[in-house]
Amino acid sequence: MAVNNKNMINTEMQPQGGDKAVDEEEIMPCSVEEVALIVPETDDPTLPVMTFRAWFLGLTSCMLLIFLNTFFTYRTQPLTISAILMQILVLPIGKFMARTLPNKEFNFMDWKFSLNPGPFNMKEHVIITIFANCGVSLGGGDAYSIGAITVMKAFYKQSLNFFCALLIVLTTQLLGYGYAGVLRRYLVDPLEMWWPANLAQVSLFRSALHEKEPKNTGLTRMRFFLIVFVASFAYYALPGYLFPMLTFFSWVCWSWPHNITAQQIGSGYHGLGIGAFTIDWAGISAYHGSPLVTPWSSILNIGIGFVMFVYIIIPLCYWKFNTFDAQKFPIFSNKLFTSSGHKYDTNKVLTPQYDLNVAAYDSYGKLFLSPLFAMSIGSGFARITASLTHVALFHGSDILKQSKSAMKHAKLDIHAKLMKSYKQVPDWWYYILLIGSIGVSLLISFLWKDEVQLPWWGVLSAFALLSIVILPIGVIQATTNQQPGYDMIAQFIIGYVLPGKPIANLLFKIYGRISSVHALSFVSDLKLGHYMKIPPRCMYTAQLVGTLVAGVVNLGVAWWMLENIENICDVEALHPDSQWTCPKYKVTFDASVIWGLIGPERLFGDRGMYRNLVWLFLIGAVLPVPVWLLSKIFPEKKWIRLINIPVISFGFAGMPPATPTNIASWLLTGAIFNCFVFRYKKRWWQKYNYVLSAALDAGTAFMGVLLFFALQNEGVNLKWWGTHVDNCPLASCPTAPGIAVKGCPVF
Repeated sequence: MAVNNKNMINTEMQPQGGDKAVDEEEIMPCSVEEVALIVPETDDPTLPVMTFRAWFLGLTSCMLLIFLNTFFTYRTQPLTISAILMQILVLPIGKFMARTLPNKEFNFMDWKFSLNPGPFNMKEHVIITIFANCGVSLGGGDAYSIGAITVMKAFYKQSLNFFCALLIVLTTQLLGYGYAGVLRRYLVDPLEMWWPANLAQVSLFRSALHEKEPKNTGLTRMRFFLIVFVASFAYYALPGYLFPMLTFFSWVCWSWPHNITAQQIGSGYHGLGIGAFTIDWAGISAYHGSPLVTPWSSILNIGIGFVMFVYIIIPLCYWKFNTFDAQKFPIFSNKLFTSSGHKYDTNKVLTPQYDLNVAAYDSYGKLFLSPLFAMSIGSGFARITASLTHVALFHGSDILKQSKSAMKHAKLDIHAKLMKSYKQVPDWWYYILLIGSIGVSLLISFLWKDEVQLPWWGVLSAFALLSIVILPIGVIQATTNQQPGYDMIAQFIIGYVLPGKPIANLLFKIYGRISSVHALSFVSDLKLGHYMKIPPRCMYTAQLVGTLVAGVVNLGVAWWMLENIENICDVEALHPDSQWTCPKYKVTFDASVIWGLIGPERLFGDRGMYRNLVWLFLIGAVLPVPVWLLSKIFPEKKWIRLINIPVISFGFAGMPPATPTNIASWLLTGAIFNCFVFRYKKRWWQKYNYVLSAALDAGTAFMGVLLFFALQNEGVNLKWWGTHVDNCPLASCPTAPGIAVKGCPVF
C-alpha cells in the first residue's frame, strides 16, 4: 500500500517543465459553453493523489458498491446504487482520517510514503470516485456478464465451471479497458468530445464539496446542495414506499375504467402514457440518466424521435393497419407470445443440450412480439447503421487527422495543455490488456466449448464488430450524452450464423457489445480525470485495480446467491412473497430466446413475421446523408448540424422496459432546465444546475437504500389504493376478435 513514492507522486505529479512542443502548440479556447462555465482552467500539481486514504476509501467504496448492486439486481425491485452515494460519504471520512492518522513518513526500499500527507484534497476524492465507479459499472446497469452467467445457471439450469465464469467476467472488463486506452486520443483529448454527464461530477466536486464561496454571493452551492439533498431524501419516501402511485399516475384510466382503448392510450406502464405523468426523480432518470446533464440539442432530437415513434407510428401500426397481427397482443409488453396471445413456453422447444428442438417448435408454433417491442427492435436496426454513417460524414475527417502520427501539432484546449505536464501512460500498457483479454477469451472457447457454445471464430467476429462500432458510438455519447446501443445487431448477426444456440448468443453479445459499454464507461472516467487534472498513471492504476477487485467480488456474490438461494429466479417455484424473481435477468433470458434459441432467420427471414423490419438497416444508413448535404449547402445555418439521426432514433431506445411516461417526463424536465433556464437564467444555471442534478441523485439513492433495508427487506409493505401503481389492468389486453386471455374481455 505504498503511496507518495517517487514513481507515483514526484515524477507524475510535478510538471515536466520546459516542454517546447507543448508551448508551441496552438491552444484553442474551449468551444463548448457548458464546459467553459463549469470546469476550472487551473491546476495544482503538488496535490497528492494516490495516498493511503485514497487506496483505503477507494477499494472499500468499490467493494461495498459491487456487493450491494449485485445483491439488489436479483430482487423483484432491483436498485442500482450510484457512485454518488460513496462520493458524498467518503468526504467526512477522508477529513476525519486527515485529522487523526499519524503524519510520520515511512521508508520501504525506494518508496517513501505517509499515512497522512496533509489535508484531504479534491484529487484524492476524485480518484476514490474512480474506484467506486468500477463497482457501479460492473454491478449496476451494465452487469451483462453476470446476467449471462445467471441465465446459464438459473434459467437454463446449466452446470458451469466457476473459473470459466470468472474469466468471462474479467475478460469482458479488461477488454473494454484496453479499448478505452486506445480511444483516448479520439474521445478524451479533443475539446469537442466533452462528455456532458461529467460536468455534474465536476460541479459537485468543486462547488458543493471542496471550494468555499464568498458569503456575499447569495445561497452557496454547498448550502443549495444540502437543501435539495434533504428535500429529495424526504420526498422519495412517497413514491418509493408510502405513495407509489406518484411514480406513474394515469388519470385517463381513472376516467375510463372499463375502456380498453382508453387504457392502452393512457397507461403509464403498459400503454402509450398519454396523460400519464411521474413526479418521481427515480422514474425520470431511470433509463436515459439525468436530463439536467444532457444538452438541449440532444433532448430535442430524442423528443422528435419519441413523438414520431410513440404517438404516430405505433398508433397507426396497431389501430389502423394491424401490422404484425398487432391486435392479438398488448400494445406494449416485453413478453413473448404464441399466435393465440398467450405466454410463449420456451421449455417446450428446448433440448437437454440447450439447443432448439426444431420439430417441437414447428408443432408448438411461432413466437410473436408486442407491436411496440417489435418496432423498438426495428429502431435498433436503423440506429446502428445511422450511427456509422453520421460519424463518418460529420466526424470522419477529424478522426483521420487524429490518426496521423504527427499529433504534436494537434490543436489543444487549456485542459489538454495542463494534462501534458504529467507523465503519460504508454500505449503498450493498454495493448497488453487488450491482446491478453482476446487471447484468454479464445482460450475459453476451446477449453469450455460445450458450455459456451461459441467457437473461436465467433469470438473473433465479436471483436471485429466491437472494433467497427465502438468509435462512432463513443463520439455520439461524448457529444450528446446518449449511447446508441447495438445489442440487437450483435445478437442478430450471431443468431443468423449460429441459430438455435442461446448460450453462444449471450457470449457473442458480451464480447461484441457489452465490452463497448464498459470501454465507454472507462473513457468517461478518463475524461473526468482529464477535467480534474488527475495524473494519467494514477487513473490507469485506479481503474485497473478497481476493475479486478470489482470483477472478483461481483462473481463471488452472484455465485453464492445462485448456489444458496433455493429456486432463485424461478417465479413458478418460488413462494409468492419471495423477492428473488430476477426480473432484470428475465429480459436477458428472453433476448437469448428471441435471437439465440428461435433465431432471427425464423423471425426476420424471408418467411418471418417481422421480415420487413430489416429494411430499417438501409433506411438508417441513408437518413444522415441529406442532413449532411444540407449542412454543406447552407453552412451558415448552424442548426442543421445539430440534427442527429442516431439520437433521434434513440427516442425509442430502451422501450421496453422503459415506458413512454419515463421518456416523456425526462424530455419535459430536460427542456425546462437546459432550454428555458439555460437561456433566460444562465447565471442560475451555471451556479446550480449540475449541483441540483447531483443532489437529486444522492437524496433519492440514500432514501432508496434506507427504505429497502429498514422496511422492504423485512417484508413491511403497505396495501392501500395509493400503492396500486397505474390502475390500468385492461391496457395489457388484446383487441383482436376471438383472442381469449384471462382477465380480458373477448371481442
